[in-house]
Amino acid sequence: MSVAVPTSAVPTDPPSEPAVAPLRARPPWRAHLTVALIALALAVYVTNGLWRDPYEHVLSDNVGDQAWFEWLLAYGVHMLGNGTDPYFAEMMNAPLGVNLAANTSITVYTVLFAPLTWLAGPQVSFVTILTLNLAGSAFAWYLFLRRWLVHHTLPAALGGLFCGFAPGFISHANGHLNWTAGWIAPVVLWQVLKLREPGRWLRHGLILGVTLAVGFSIAPEGLFYTALACGVFLGVWSLARPVRQEAREALPTVLRALGVTAVVAGTLLAYPLYMHFAGPLTFTGTGFNQRYFLEDSAAFLSFPSRSLAGLAGYGSDLGPNRTEETSYFGVPLIALMIIALEFLWRGADPGRRATLRAVAVTGAFFFVLSLGPRLNWMGDEVADFPLPYAALAHLPLFDSALPLRFALALVGVFGILLALLAEQLMTTKPGTTRRAFVAGIVLALLPIFPLPVRDQHRAPEPAFIANGTWQRYVSENGVLTALPFALNVHADGQRWQAYTMARGGPQFRIPDGYFLGPQNTGENGSKETGRIGAPPRATDWLFTRAALYGYVPQLSEVDREQAREDFAYWGVEAVFLADEITGSDHRILFREAVLTTATELLGEPERVDDVLLWRIR
Repeated sequence: MSVAVPTSAVPTDPPSEPAVAPLRARPPWRAHLTVALIALALAVYVTNGLWRDPYEHVLSDNVGDQAWFEWLLAYGVHMLGNGTDPYFAEMMNAPLGVNLAANTSITVYTVLFAPLTWLAGPQVSFVTILTLNLAGSAFAWYLFLRRWLVHHTLPAALGGLFCGFAPGFISHANGHLNWTAGWIAPVVLWQVLKLREPGRWLRHGLILGVTLAVGFSIAPEGLFYTALACGVFLGVWSLARPVRQEAREALPTVLRALGVTAVVAGTLLAYPLYMHFAGPLTFTGTGFNQRYFLEDSAAFLSFPSRSLAGLAGYGSDLGPNRTEETSYFGVPLIALMIIALEFLWRGADPGRRATLRAVAVTGAFFFVLSLGPRLNWMGDEVADFPLPYAALAHLPLFDSALPLRFALALVGVFGILLALLAEQLMTTKPGTTRRAFVAGIVLALLPIFPLPVRDQHRAPEPAFIANGTWQRYVSENGVLTALPFALNVHADGQRWQAYTMARGGPQFRIPDGYFLGPQNTGENGSKETGRIGAPPRATDWLFTRAALYGYVPQLSEVDREQAREDFAYWGVEAVFLADEITGSDHRILFREAVLTTATELLGEPERVDDVLLWRIR
């Protein structure tokens, strides 16, 4: 098909299996290895703060998500050791549990990295996966571009490294093991483009089905965007007159392969899809406001906070938080992409123009979706005029998506254009045009060169937990909680339980936790939008207020009676307060306020190892 790499310097577009083998006597392993090492070095550079001490360093901008993914990795060890459900966990949110299929379960990762998690802890597994995600994304895009679009290593490497370390993915490196798995997109795209090969529809259908099942278990939202991009691209490409006949001839083979894909993926995903849409503790939509988590149109022209431009004071805070700076390409890169598209178009034959048109339309499609239901500029809603996403927001899948993340698809679009531009320049005679474009590429990419993700110290695991002393105060699978109760902004209790799960042996459950769940646990819970964590009860909210704001109320017997009722609901047998507790973004938690509240509510604690303990009788 016309997206394949041409067999000569002339930008023609031959069928999907170009006769390029004679040009390569041996596979370019040296080039592949060089690009892989560069990608790995950049990934280690970005995550070096965690590597320096994975046990006591945490991502400053997203303490909660790191705790969540560390918990999942530890649950993988627990699941394999005890044969528990991979998509529903009873270890958190006692007494109800958590529907992991309705969250991001990264099941494939939890299983593959279970040996490392058991040996070194989920802290090491977390930073290992994060690093490999970034490096693997860059390398997978490099291989995809090298195979399907360009001849030379340098253009493919340029496009691949941009895709792996673009601002949006550096932003998501703040805790998201799902979104940093950008390698899923080029792997899926590769298999989709191979579906049309004559006589291989069964094989390629099987491979794509397995690939989709793996992608769903790691990054279902990202897989949805990839499938949407494939549909838009192939739809636009197939309608182009120069390739219409080629597309028509390939259609029967592609449909047979897609039939196999549907059967394989449907079989592998039947249970997780059931749990996601109809299992216990499901919910409708997402726990986040889609009119808040949209991409400000000015963000596309801005520079990211973790970049050389941001270091120089030119960063922007238009995103909802530092984990969601999904575009932030900057004016130079946006201008370069527009000029590059026009330059490539002028030099392309009709077949290649079909590809360029499809790439451009796909980029425009995702740009519009990323703006969300209303247009925003510089932090303000421009007008109460609905954009296309307003019509999609209540449809299945779209109702669970955050609009601003659609901007991540433009990373792939820009990576493709960068690779094609660099390839074209390599075949252009030296002169003013070539020098101007090379300078433009440098000026566009240098300001967004990434800085390492921010990290901070976090409270170490108490000896009370690490040494197993807790077992003297809590029954097997009983409920124990740290103070304050685990939540995204103070997640110590959740990760300390995770470390116990990773070691195997006796376990305890925790109330609350950081996860997505229904607004209420009644019959209508699945019909309402989700929320972060469990619906708060009076007692856990007392400790959250104390930790975050230093607020210590005057407690009465009514409060103590409510606490007895809440502790009975959770089944809590003991609570403890560590000598050090961790907040997010270097935020200091008010430990003394927590201690005062606990003492007023429960009486004087006893000192056990390095914690203060209250037994709940």
